[in-house]
Amino acid sequence: MKTLKDLFMGELADMYDAEQRIVKALPKMAKAATCEKLKSAILAHLKETEGHVTKIEQVFQLFDEKAKGKTCKATIGLLEEGDAVATDFKGSPAINAGLISAARRVEHYEIASYCCLHEWAGLLGNEEAAGLLQEILEEEKAANETLKELARAKSNEEALGESNGNGTEEANGSEKLRRSARPVAAARTPEPALSH
Repeated sequence: MKTLKDLFMGELADMYDAEQRIVKALPKMAKAATCEKLKSAILAHLKETEGHVTKIEQVFQLFDEKAKGKTCKATIGLLEEGDAVATDFKGSPAINAGLISAARRVEHYEIASYCCLHEWAGLLGNEEAAGLLQEILEEEKAANETLKELARAKSNEEALGESNGNGTEEANGSEKLRRSARPVAAARTPEPALSH
């Protein structure tokens, strides 16, 4: 009969594969971004993600297991969507908003996975592993928050603009009105906190 430890080790192997794929994908995403703050945020998270790979290897060791990945189909699909956004919106004022959306989907998947892994490590009595997974979880939450703030500060409103052919934005009267309007209050409500 399969146990919680089997479930934990399978999910850990899934995230090991996911983080390695994300390490390869983030430089392409940074290259596609046209906003310098977004590029910087992506590259900063790349460094964190490289650290996540190392921390997952440490968690495997804490369970006396060899680090091994299991193909993470969810991450493959999410990263393919991000690649499609980068291709389809290249040169568009919506490119940064699209990249942020794609990156946030990956972050939400990671947050959900690390919430479970953290909880399960604690239930399995491995507090050191639970601590490492909590560190990863907090970094994923912070990356998601940074992306949300970048979207709200600039990228979402830029996506409303149109290029005038020389790389600058030009808006007609109705677009100028939309850009000066604040988002509706419902869109600005805080996101629910994820429990862990």
